[in-house]
Amino acid sequence: MPDNSSIDSSQLSDPALVTTEREGHVLLIGINRPRKYNAFNLALIDQLGAAYEALGDDGDLRAGVLFSHGEHFSAGLDLAEVAPEVASRGPIALTGNHRYDPFGLWAPPVPKPVVMAVQGIAFTLSIELALASDIVIAADDVRFRQLEIGRGIMPFGGATIRGPLQLGWGNAMRFLLTAEEFGAQEALRIGLVQEVVPVGQQTERALRIAQTIADQAPLAVQSTLANARIATGAGIDSAREHLTPTLAKLMSSEDALEGLDSFRDRRPANFTGR
Repeated sequence: MPDNSSIDSSQLSDPALVTTEREGHVLLIGINRPRKYNAFNLALIDQLGAAYEALGDDGDLRAGVLFSHGEHFSAGLDLAEVAPEVASRGPIALTGNHRYDPFGLWAPPVPKPVVMAVQGIAFTLSIELALASDIVIAADDVRFRQLEIGRGIMPFGGATIRGPLQLGWGNAMRFLLTAEEFGAQEALRIGLVQEVVPVGQQTERALRIAQTIADQAPLAVQSTLANARIATGAGIDSAREHLTPTLAKLMSSEDALEGLDSFRDRRPANFTGR
């Protein structure tokens, strides 16, 4: 787990709700409202968007880890505060008015990989943040539930869009249309999470994966992520059109030369993102 004594919250208006901490080239982003089961109110939504913007725009950062402080990831939205805003503005209220949308729907997704660690109660938008993340590590005590239809509404953070595409139609409909709870092993089976670890180890495991990503060539990582997103969003033809010029640009980069030199010299590469 990150050492909260070294948290850098200078870019956030209220450090009590979202924490950030640098670990080398990785930004740890912590949801920090545990007394309210990390329920998302408007301020938390805005600060999460600010943290994603910092991750995306800081050239020294190469990957992010999204986690929550406390025993639970999140009980979902603080409906008493957020529902009126959603009713008046629509689901765009979840963006926080920042450059990148953590849910990747109403503004561009952050262009760098995000590894998510999830534990305990992980309801509604917790699933949608998992679907929007690139790799998800779950504690073995996690409890997922997409319960909007039991409240007379529908999911609006991406579950109805990404769920069928990423998990398969039947797997998605099973939890979208029943509002039933499911655990870590079911989430692993359907592909919502990529690894299950003992409770308490999820954030450290996510950090290790993010650090491994950060050790790779940054431009190549971001290009790979972008091409995969185009393929799943716009289709294979669009991804093919993106691939050729992107690869040509990468081949002429300093990092590509460093990769070749390090292979020839049998040493670890020192990538700079140029």
